[in-house]
Amino acid sequence: MATFLPQEIIRLKRDGVALTEAQIDRFVKGIADNSVTDAQIAAFAMAVFLNGMTAGEGAALTLAMRDSGDVMDWTRFGFDVDAPIVDKHSTGGVGDKVSLMLAPIVAACGGFVPMISGRGLGHSGGTLDKLEAVPGYDPYPPTDRFAAITRDVGCAIIGQTGQLAPADKRFYAVRDVTGTVESVPLITASILSKKLAAGLNALVMDVKVGNGAFMATLEDGRRLADSIVAVAGAAGTPVTALLTDMNEVLGRTAGNAVEMLEAVEFLRNPAVAEPRLREVTLALAAHMLMLSGVVSAPDDAAARVAGALDGGAAAEVFARMIAAQGGPADFVERAAAHLPLAPVVLPVTLGRAGFIAAMDTRAIGMAVVALGGGRTDPAQAVDHGVGLCDVRGCGTYVSADDPVAIVHARSDAAAADAAAAVRNAVRLSATAPVPVPVVAATISGADAGPVAPAVTGANR
Repeated sequence: MATFLPQEIIRLKRDGVALTEAQIDRFVKGIADNSVTDAQIAAFAMAVFLNGMTAGEGAALTLAMRDSGDVMDWTRFGFDVDAPIVDKHSTGGVGDKVSLMLAPIVAACGGFVPMISGRGLGHSGGTLDKLEAVPGYDPYPPTDRFAAITRDVGCAIIGQTGQLAPADKRFYAVRDVTGTVESVPLITASILSKKLAAGLNALVMDVKVGNGAFMATLEDGRRLADSIVAVAGAAGTPVTALLTDMNEVLGRTAGNAVEMLEAVEFLRNPAVAEPRLREVTLALAAHMLMLSGVVSAPDDAAARVAGALDGGAAAEVFARMIAAQGGPADFVERAAAHLPLAPVVLPVTLGRAGFIAAMDTRAIGMAVVALGGGRTDPAQAVDHGVGLCDVRGCGTYVSADDPVAIVHARSDAAAADAAAAVRNAVRLSATAPVPVPVVAATISGADAGPVAPAVTGANR
């Protein structure tokens, strides 16, 4: 067997050569077993950042990182090989609690959703942080228990274990400090390696686009969506990507417990759900049903997911999932009693009237982080009780005394700071803004463009 020389693989990629599957697999094995140094990982990441990857290279990198740890084999737990095992992944935004409602909706329609979720990143909230606001909820059940809940309830939402795509964990840590996070091929492989390690038969992507997203422009979002759809297809997993608007808070809340409360109200009383949140959730759920083969016609999928929500079946599945993972059996009925909010309550008024024309959504997310609802250090504990509720959306008319949001904080000073941040983030106008579609585009395998190189200053 030839001697493995990481520097030769780096040199080839530096010079724009397409790497073979064997070369990529050997380099990823070196990441996992520490025979490749951090400096070599950084050099390889920069070479990919500058020169990009083909769909074949991206698929090889994705599968090698997937196979660096455990991969779920659902047939071991009684599932048919073609069972509708499907998940959704969001690139992150402010107020994005979609997974909490989407998983039980799809499960109520006959899909199986083994969702492996993450914590908040930067200004965006994390599904796992929201669920940990629920007393007793266990986000790290043993694999057998995870599979049993998925089989019996239809969905389970857990956190990533150390055995899931461990090469990606080390690779990302190096990228985070070497200016290569924004590489589209590397983002693609990072997302897909973890999702495919869950043994999915289909995946729907929610690529957020706007001032509250990591992809600020539709062009950047399309580039990432094209890459994910093409690479996943080359790896043998069908993916559909939706580009969705993140130029304002999604729903009426931003925080952890407050978003859990909104999710419960969404499921129990869908008639009063915030319209944009409902549209995104049901659109993603319908695509999950179609892509996984539960239904074939778009109209049928739309009717199924709406029926599961409006008829109460999704709320029942959600209650069973919470209880199965250690949460209170009466959580859906008594969510407010189980989710105490921070005691200092401060309505945020603007002192002038007008239509909400725009908002700096990232700044609003950072206001929640500053309250303690997110992290400035990876080891930091999250305060689940702080956040914003009753957030008014773009196009809403407010008087001088109408609150545009209500702050929940631990102290008067923290509440005042958050209120100031919200005031600075909201812009009024004398006329109503033109409504922006919440679902901007849908990309399937047939629609995906060529895999692009990195997102850099030269090609943005």
